[in-house]
Amino acid sequence: METQLYLPVKRFLEARGFAVKGEICGCDLVAVPAAGANGAGAGAEEKDPPLVVIGELKQTFTLELLLQGVDRLAAGDEIWLAVRASGAGGRKGRGRERDPRVRKCCRLLGFGLLAVFARGQVEVIVEPRPWKPRKVAWRRRRLVDEHRRRQGDPAAGGSTRQPIMTAYRQQALAVAAALAAAEAAGTAARRPRDLKAFAPDAPKILLHNVYGWFFRVERGVYGLTPAGTTALTRWPQAQQSA
Repeated sequence: METQLYLPVKRFLEARGFAVKGEICGCDLVAVPAAGANGAGAGAEEKDPPLVVIGELKQTFTLELLLQGVDRLAAGDEIWLAVRASGAGGRKGRGRERDPRVRKCCRLLGFGLLAVFARGQVEVIVEPRPWKPRKVAWRRRRLVDEHRRRQGDPAAGGSTRQPIMTAYRQQALAVAAALAAAEAAGTAARRPRDLKAFAPDAPKILLHNVYGWFFRVERGVYGLTPAGTTALTRWPQAQQSA
């Protein structure tokens, strides 16, 4: 029951100088600075408090808990999400509150995240404070480079359990199609420099042979394997004339 989390979270916030009350206007708990805390003196109750804290409690970290927190942003200055700690109260395994993506999501939204143990201990997993994720330059460049190099839009978003048509795969298919065309014309193998007209990265593609589509006939001369022929059957749109 979420009510079992209430007292530990209440004590946690009280230790931080807040007066806490439960079930206010649909919120699991609401806290404001306690009288005398942070300069709050007599008559402070008649004024708007300098900080309104809202807490939402759930047995596990769920989308519903996250959405509740988002809804509370319009009314609260500080939002805390609290869940039962993994392994506490009969829970087994590693809970989602330990997932780095969950922590990152809470930081992005400015939420605090608490784990409540069976004996009442409270662990702060994320503090509620504004946070802007640092851009990772190499990941950004990788996205832009793949977008620019990919020909057309060959992979529907959301595709699973099937090979993605990446820019690298497109070039490898272009090389395979050129080798197949050369074989059909009576030339069973071609050199990497001859294939750069079809795929700029042809030398590296032939050297690394990631998909097993090519074989070396002799030094600097390559041919197409049965796996390469099968690939061209699966993706015939990649074939081209030599």
